Amino acid sequence: MVGSVSLCLGFLGIFLPILPTTPFIILASACFMRSSPTFHNWLHQHQTFGPILDNWHRHRAVTSKVKKRGALCMVASFAFSIWVVPHLWLKIMLAVMLIILMSWFIRLPVIEHLADQPENH
Repeated sequence: MVGSVSLCLGFLGIFLPILPTTPFIILASACFMRSSPTFHNWLHQHQTFGPILDNWHRHRAVTSKVKKRGALCMVASFAFSIWVVPHLWLKIMLAVMLIILMSWFIRLPVIEHLADQPENH
């Protein structure tokens, strides 16, 4: 179920600039690795999703455009959540989680050989 939802969100991310494709496709791949090896292999051989997964599995890297879009989406979604929640302690927890997540995310290596793939447009 999580793999299917992640794949759908990743597919939508190709067309919607605010929705990141890469994290959802990586999550879908991880979910299907044990639950459906056939579908897992299909994802890795897919024309659009295969290069994203290959880049992640070989190098643990993303493209600079993916990194920029991901950081923007994280900041926007956390900022909205911090604005919406009513309790100060929740706002603080969300801010701490954003700092931790962004610290990890901005340290991901960047590899540009996928720069002209559809997931980056």
